[in-house]
Amino acid sequence: MTEQALIGSDLKGRKAIVTGGARGIGGAIAAALAAHGVTVTIADLDAEAAKAAAAALGPEHSGIGIDVRKRESVEAAMEAAAEAMGGYDILCANAGVSTMNRAVDLTDEEWDFNFDVNTRGVFLTNQVAARHFLSTGKGVIVNTASLAAKVGAPLLAHYSASKFAVLGWTQGLARELAPAGIRVNAVCPGFVRTGMQEREVGWEAELRGISPEAVIADYVSQTPLGRLEEPEDIAGLAVFLCSGASGFMTGQGINVTGGVYTT
Repeated sequence: MTEQALIGSDLKGRKAIVTGGARGIGGAIAAALAAHGVTVTIADLDAEAAKAAAAALGPEHSGIGIDVRKRESVEAAMEAAAEAMGGYDILCANAGVSTMNRAVDLTDEEWDFNFDVNTRGVFLTNQVAARHFLSTGKGVIVNTASLAAKVGAPLLAHYSASKFAVLGWTQGLARELAPAGIRVNAVCPGFVRTGMQEREVGWEAELRGISPEAVIADYVSQTPLGRLEEPEDIAGLAVFLCSGASGFMTGQGINVTGGVYTT
């Protein structure tokens, strides 16, 4: 049996919530899961974009608004998703943000914004999902971390700190939930071509005093496979981690970076 067949047969009929799923990496993960027979609820701060993205996947999928920074929003959105799908057994906690600045110039607002979404958002969604999975006896969590969760990134020290925290949380939660058979892993993307990256390229170009084209060339030069990463490159790994093909993996932060060096 091929890996593709194994993954497809295992995932068909399962139900997933994907946060930050209206576009970018989350959109690619939602589409990949749907292609393997998973019913998906896309949860995003932009509720209309979430609904449109879900509609594009097919009528069995749904979109819903969520603010992962706020417990009441997370609890309400995930409860609504469970009601719409008749439960869920996969959470892909992907919602994330970035800003860029020199560490000495960072504001409290920038620090708090990155930690509120990237770290608190993972904590809240994971906790709600974990409680649900413990009550049902099954479930898988996949968190989106970053290359910057493995190596502190200049101009992104606060973002790196928030993503390092995601890995620490992933490892600790995985060990707590392992006796119940609930797995928790994280994906660590590199230089991914998304709307977030487009904004970062502009910020970095200004901070470094170089052109946006030079910033992108620098990203590519650091990537041994010789191109920018696409959201679909991460989606394949996420699907694998949601499936039984990775059934003996938990507490891992797996690089999918095109070979960019990390520790």
